[in-house]
Amino acid sequence: MTHYRVMARRYRPQVFADVVGQDAIVTTLKNAIHNNKLAHAYLFCGSRGTGKTTLARLFAKALNCQKPTAEGEPCNQCSSCKEIAGGNSLDVLEIDGASHRGIDDIRQINETVGYAASSGKYKIYIIDEVHMLTKEAFNALLKTLEEPPEKVMFLFATTEPHKVLPTILSRCQRFNLNRIPSDKICSKLQSICKDLNITIEERALKSIADYAEGGLRDAESLLDQISAFHEGPITAKTVTDVLGLMPHDALFTIDAAGKEGKIAVAFDVAEQLFSQGKNMMHFIETLTEHYRTLLLVKLAGADAPFLSIANEEKQRYQQSASYYSQEQCLEILEYLVEMQAEIRFHPSPRIALETILMHIMRTHQAIPIELLVRRLAELEKSLGKVESVPVAPVAPVAPPVAPIAAAPKAPPAPPAPPAPKPVENLGSTTVDPTPTPQDLGKKPAPLILDKSKQSRYDTILQFAAVELEGTIQKQ
Repeated sequence: MTHYRVMARRYRPQVFADVVGQDAIVTTLKNAIHNNKLAHAYLFCGSRGTGKTTLARLFAKALNCQKPTAEGEPCNQCSSCKEIAGGNSLDVLEIDGASHRGIDDIRQINETVGYAASSGKYKIYIIDEVHMLTKEAFNALLKTLEEPPEKVMFLFATTEPHKVLPTILSRCQRFNLNRIPSDKICSKLQSICKDLNITIEERALKSIADYAEGGLRDAESLLDQISAFHEGPITAKTVTDVLGLMPHDALFTIDAAGKEGKIAVAFDVAEQLFSQGKNMMHFIETLTEHYRTLLLVKLAGADAPFLSIANEEKQRYQQSASYYSQEQCLEILEYLVEMQAEIRFHPSPRIALETILMHIMRTHQAIPIELLVRRLAELEKSLGKVESVPVAPVAPVAPPVAPIAAAPKAPPAPPAPPAPKPVENLGSTTVDPTPTPQDLGKKPAPLILDKSKQSRYDTILQFAAVELEGTIQKQ
């Protein structure tokens, strides 16, 4: 029984031409070898599965190859290439930075770096996940890294370059590896399936590539998992069942239901997602990508070169794009991007998803702001035309003349007002208790006395009170 090798290891690039999606870096490395312009330290940065360690091994293999090709590729036939590929070369040492991160491990490197290579041209140290080294280990490596022996080279790989000390970064040539485009991942997976006699749908390949998020190794591992789960042709439904994804048909169902005003479909889709245990966050991301694709279809058509749409779905995307306007797609995209950050902290993810879907469907009934502004401008323009129409002047009409009537009798004279009461004199303040006709509707002003007469006024009141009390007692 032969030992099975997973696809990620079986189809790992053995020459630079097999590297996918990193053409600029490959060209730079090959030119450096061809022109003999080699640095003493290289740093490969990028997300998982993009080829950091693979490029480091290929570069080491090309440097020590005994019979390189004219294009600068390793021959993979000499003893050096075979030893490096098998991981047992004495000249190329691979170190795991996560498990050898202390100062003692770096001290051991410093002690052995002076020994010459046994059979190859260069002695190469490949440190994977170099950001895991401690600060003391980095500082211990500084002197050796800056001035290594003539035939010694360091190749670093990391997914988190911001954790590497600036003093280390300044001593390395840095290469940033890009995420691999989905179409190139699909092409690589298609060649693997062809080599293994696996029949797979184009839509299934697209789903795997999208789920891998730019990592070729992740895509190969997913294909390996799906091929072990299902015997026979691999369909899009097989991929959604294995990965726990919502079927792609649900996206087009939402489009048609929103156009027809069937808001209840939002609850059906949410029920299907949660009852089957699907990944909600991946569904939101897929929904965002779906409306991005619809916007691009409206702007450039389904045959645009920058769109990666399966051939069997181009007609469906064109049909769904006709349901929306450009303003709708932009509004929905902005809304989904905002909700991706907020839905993680929502107390009820199910209600949040239902709200998102209903909001998307109700955009068909909303009037765009641009249309409202245009209508208001047209209405204002039409009203201006109406006001500018000249109006003929109208002759004034004399009021009707009333018949002359007999003069009315004079009304009887009002009774004479009562005689005013005598005015009371309180010190220097005069108070007239009888109001005049002008004062009837006014609020009476408060009585203000002179402070110099206040004590005299209080004394008079006290005497008046005593006299009144004495008079009552006598009676």
